[in-house]
Amino acid sequence: MSNQPTRRDALAAAGAGLLIVKPETAFGSQANSAVPFGIIGTGGRGVYVGGHMARDKNARLAAICDLYPDRIDQAKTNIPGADKVKATKDLNELLAMQDIDAVLIATPVYLHPAHFEAAVKAKKHIYCEKPAGADVAGVKRLLKAGLAADPTKTIQFGFQQRFSPEYIKGLNYLKDGTLGEMKLMMSYWVLGGVPLQPFTPKYTGDEAKIRYWGYFMETSGGPIVEQDCHGIDTLNQFAGDRHPLKALGAGGLRYKRMYGDWKTDYQNITFFYPNGLEGALISIKQTCGFRSVKEQFFGSKAMLEMARTYLKLHGPIPTSPLKNADDLEDRSLIEKVESKREITIDAIESFFQSIVDKRPYNMTRTSAESTFTALMGRMAVDLKREVTWEEMLKAG
Repeated sequence: MSNQPTRRDALAAAGAGLLIVKPETAFGSQANSAVPFGIIGTGGRGVYVGGHMARDKNARLAAICDLYPDRIDQAKTNIPGADKVKATKDLNELLAMQDIDAVLIATPVYLHPAHFEAAVKAKKHIYCEKPAGADVAGVKRLLKAGLAADPTKTIQFGFQQRFSPEYIKGLNYLKDGTLGEMKLMMSYWVLGGVPLQPFTPKYTGDEAKIRYWGYFMETSGGPIVEQDCHGIDTLNQFAGDRHPLKALGAGGLRYKRMYGDWKTDYQNITFFYPNGLEGALISIKQTCGFRSVKEQFFGSKAMLEMARTYLKLHGPIPTSPLKNADDLEDRSLIEKVESKREITIDAIESFFQSIVDKRPYNMTRTSAESTFTALMGRMAVDLKREVTWEEMLKAG
């Protein structure tokens, strides 16, 4: 399986192709090389990611798909050009379109395996939202399909941190020895509004299952799997793209759920990786607006903290040359880099650039393993004991 391209690779490839041409020639070539893509699922995430895709210089929106007319209308209103392309409620009709080369899968989590499998069989380039499934059986199904995919197709998942310039820079600090030996990893997913208020669903039956999928364990996987998997994926990546051997967790429910069946709204999980490395997830929901979403990596020479908006490198006190490093938290700060844009754009840019450059990569294994890791952590919290990788796999 090919590795993900680095931003250096992408920039080098782009630089190698610079030519002086007439403007009309350049624009014509860009239009001809744009990748036609379709959007499967035009709910909130589909509209957000699909909108960024429609604005990418290497992409051209060709069709949209959703079961519900109001969601189609939402896409037509909010995605550039969506009101001028084919709209269908039939997933298979979109996948059968020969003029579509790539698809965005932004459907409810429990449908990812089936929709991903169908897109693989249709031989499309695939950008599938995370996670890889809501349960072990579903992730196994997706993994099998992805590993058998056409090797000329890019298979990408919505783990955006892997494409952030700051996260790539941080990973390089690990690889070049700046951090020293990795000793401990932490991921914080602390965010949310006020506790869920009394809620009367507008829809019932199967439609409610689809529209309100995020409220239920069966359809979303719950908060650890659906949301915290971002941080878990980063822990796995910084552990050398290896999955942990076991997990130990605890958690609970502070607020009664007014709708849905979440079992926890806070959890602390320790993942035990090969060679004695540990990674911890601290996750708290319904925080009345407070937000702390970041990862920290403690090495023998330095400490690295990253979020979607910045990178901070800390070293031994008092080495900091930064003028703003006056308070106790930042007095050891030796480098700070702020993100220049929302990192989803970096992920989308990499996806389409890889297709145009014919340099495919496949994220199926790492994405499935990160989802399995989240499921193992969830089991450890639910069972209130240690759970091994093998036990988790047998559960599906």
